[in-house]
Amino acid sequence: MPIKWVLHWQPNAGHTVNSQILAEVSQCVESINGVKEGKWKATLSFYRPVMKEQANPAEFPRDFLGISLPEQPNKYYFVLRGQRLVVEADSTIQTIMEKLQSYKTRVALNFEGFQYQLGDFQLRVGKVVSIQSESLRGIVMEMEYKPISSWEKSHKIMGEFFDIWQEALSKRPLPGHFVHMEPNFGEFGLSGQYTLQHTAVQYATIMLQMIATAQSVRN
Repeated sequence: MPIKWVLHWQPNAGHTVNSQILAEVSQCVESINGVKEGKWKATLSFYRPVMKEQANPAEFPRDFLGISLPEQPNKYYFVLRGQRLVVEADSTIQTIMEKLQSYKTRVALNFEGFQYQLGDFQLRVGKVVSIQSESLRGIVMEMEYKPISSWEKSHKIMGEFFDIWQEALSKRPLPGHFVHMEPNFGEFGLSGQYTLQHTAVQYATIMLQMIATAQSVRN
C-alpha cells in the first residue's frame, strides 16, 4: 500500500482555524498544478465505556478511537492508546457496539474535502467538523506517495515534497502551518510496510494534538 503522511494545521498563537484558511490551502494545491479528482471522507469516533453497576473499571479500556477510512469502507479501525493496540474489524462492528451499549460515542468527527493528483503524489485537503454541530474543528491534509510502501525508504522523498509544499504555502499570509507528527508505529506492533492501520494511528495522533491545541487556546 502507498505510503501516507497525515498532517494537521497548527494555528499561530492567538489564532484559530477558519474556512478562509481552508480555501487558501485548497487554492495553493491547485497553484502547484494539483488536479482535483473528487471528494473524500473519513470518520473518527471517540468512545468511552458505559459503566454498569458492580463493573470493575480496570477491566475496560478507559477510552479508544474508532476510525472509518475511504480506502476500505467495509472495515473499521480501533486505536487503543493505553494498550498500544490497533485493530482492524468489519464495519458491522459499529452496529454490534450500539446494540451492546458497552461503549458510548463521546465525540464524532468527519474529515472531509477534496483530493488532488500531482504526478505520483496524491493530496487530500479537508476540514474537521463535528457530526453533531458541523462546527469547524480543524484542517487536515493527507500526503500520499504511490510508488513506495516502505515507511523508512519514503522519508527522503516525502520530506522533500513537504518542504516544497511548505514553501508554496509560505507565499500566502496564513496564520499557521501544517505539522507532521510521526507516531512510533513499533509501539503498536506495526512493521515498516505501510498499511491502513498506520493511517488509523496517524489520525489518532492528530486527534489528540487538535484537542490539546483547542484546550491551550481556551486557557
